[in-house]
Amino acid sequence: MEPVEIILLGSGGGRWVTIKQARYTGGIRLHNGIRLHIDPGPGALVRTYQFGLDPMKIDGVITSHCHPDHYTDAEVLIEAMTHGMTKKRGFLVANKTVLESVEGFGGPAISKYHQNLPKTKILMESGQKAKLENLEIEATPAKHSEPKTIGLKFYTSQGIVSSIFDSEYFNSLSEPYVGSKVLFLAVMRPFADRIPFHLCTEDAAKIIKEAKPELAVLTHFGMKMILQNPAKQAQWVEKETGSKTIAAEDGMVIKIDKEITISKVTPQKKLNFF
Repeated sequence: MEPVEIILLGSGGGRWVTIKQARYTGGIRLHNGIRLHIDPGPGALVRTYQFGLDPMKIDGVITSHCHPDHYTDAEVLIEAMTHGMTKKRGFLVANKTVLESVEGFGGPAISKYHQNLPKTKILMESGQKAKLENLEIEATPAKHSEPKTIGLKFYTSQGIVSSIFDSEYFNSLSEPYVGSKVLFLAVMRPFADRIPFHLCTEDAAKIIKEAKPELAVLTHFGMKMILQNPAKQAQWVEKETGSKTIAAEDGMVIKIDKEITISKVTPQKKLNFF
């Protein structure tokens, strides 16, 4: 079975971390037969090069919802994926608000012009499944200020990789993620410092205790979370849940094969584009 490689091009989220780039907001690359760029927020293109990757080799762009820290670099990545708009190739997968117009959010967030460049466009809503070549994906429910926000499950060759991109806690939130090999959770605030439509550390612990992933990854940190040391928050969650839990770092690489291994790529200061 082919290994799965996940590269974190950012571990930050929310307005202030995005504006200040206290943590990067470039999204996630997932490689398993095909190469996907998930939630490409501000800086995604530059971070791709900084971490030694090629945006022209991606096979799909995926966005979970219509907030800037999740979609702003999607259009330029679509142009890269289609080799400067010279080839009709690749997948665009997004929720309704990104592709269309939902009251209160305007839209679309990705222009109709760019939506027509990939070979395949898929609008995903909660409960829907889709096939991206060898990889099946499934949209999962969320409760966020953006009403059409989705989570995602990726049925990889090495098991299920899941992500809660943005959501507040609700009673059935953990159910779709039971059986996940790796579960990413967007944890905006530390301890029990809850704000509407987002998770805090205590909420993450509840979900992990219920879903029991082999590895839980806390990510998408807001400024208060960063100031409280995400690694210590992850240690507390692991102690509470008994599940291996880590805090994401910019440039972290998670490889799933016979075992799950974790390493880190140092960003290049000088970028080589040719």
